[in-house]
Amino acid sequence: MSGGRMAGMKRGREGGNGGRPGSIDVDLVQRLVGGQFPRWAGLGVERFPSGGTVNDVYRLGDDMLVRLPLTEDGAADVVMERTWLPRLARQVPVAIPEVLGAGEPGEGYPWPWSVYRWLEGENPEAGAVADPVGLAEDLAGFVAAMSSIDLPGAPAAYRGGPLESLDAATRTAIEKLRGIPEESVDCDAALAVWEAASAAPAWDAPPVWLHADLMPGNLLVDRGRLASVIDFGCMGVGDPACDLFPAWNLLPAGAREVFRERLGVDDATWIRGRARTLSQALVALPYHRTGNPAMAANARHVIRAVLGPE
Repeated sequence: MSGGRMAGMKRGREGGNGGRPGSIDVDLVQRLVGGQFPRWAGLGVERFPSGGTVNDVYRLGDDMLVRLPLTEDGAADVVMERTWLPRLARQVPVAIPEVLGAGEPGEGYPWPWSVYRWLEGENPEAGAVADPVGLAEDLAGFVAAMSSIDLPGAPAAYRGGPLESLDAATRTAIEKLRGIPEESVDCDAALAVWEAASAAPAWDAPPVWLHADLMPGNLLVDRGRLASVIDFGCMGVGDPACDLFPAWNLLPAGAREVFRERLGVDDATWIRGRARTLSQALVALPYHRTGNPAMAANARHVIRAVLGPE
């Protein structure tokens, strides 16, 4: 399958703030677009299937899409993206979302929403990457470009703080998984990885710019190479280990080493990145295992990649 998107989902903020709006459907999107952007009123609207938990996505005509937050957190992300995406776009080596229209609450829908340019490509799939070394090089180039950005007033990245801020949630998730034997997670090994990382040196330099959610669902590839990075709702500054996620959630072992080498990652940062990636997977698996197959499958992949032989 090919096709682009500026999709919205993918970090799965378990819980989220605020209730969900009423029914979002094609009719609502048509009324919102027609009322606020009359020039696009005659274009076709079609729901775009997504495993997302933060936004609903609709195709608008041939070259746009509409993204509507499902939670109050997601609504805050929409506003943040309007501020920062145009400034980041000039400083990264691949396409990122371009906001074409800033929608406001209306027609019973309570939050800001946006119209984006459609981006071509497809999501890569762990275990089926066409050009793993090339993709590793591309991802390293993107991460390096992000970390070199110097824009004042940056927000703090979601999950970008000290590793200890994830400690309680990680340990709780491990105990939940002990009670789900059918998942076959080696919880003792997971705990050992987490505790080893907790003992590693913390990041003690100034925070760097991060995407902070480099999941396969937030990447678009073309013929195996990185074409676009999407969904910047977690962006901000923080520990650079937060942008090492693709090493374990997507890349095979050989390409993982290429990714690390291109970035010049020191041992302590690598250890923290591995633990952060594992933590996200451990939390996601019990939460999504029965309701979001795509996110649950990626969580299982990460757990295998981290706990398996390096």
